[in-house]
Amino acid sequence: MKNVTFTADGFVIDAEIVGTAFELPPADVPAKLRTGEITSRCETGVDEDAGRWRLTLYFNGRALRLVVDESGAIQSRATFPAHAPVAGPIDHTTMSAKT
Repeated sequence: MKNVTFTADGFVIDAEIVGTAFELPPADVPAKLRTGEITSRCETGVDEDAGRWRLTLYFNGRALRLVVDESGAIQSRATFPAHAPVAGPIDHTTMSAKT
């Protein structure tokens, strides 16, 4: 099942997935992304991981990590305790959630 969509602006993740991981109503996810309460990081696979992306979202001391392939299918999913990384170079890839 495809739960991640690629757009010209970045990735769109089903809000149900994010909400479940962070124990939030899915309807609350887009606003929390817009306000920066939920932050994200995107890493592009290289070499043997080419064609895959690791999308990590952070909220309230927790992380949701998704590995997705070129079709947007989730290959793996994990949640774990973590804090958002300290700001570094600007990543122009954006993420949003669809409800």
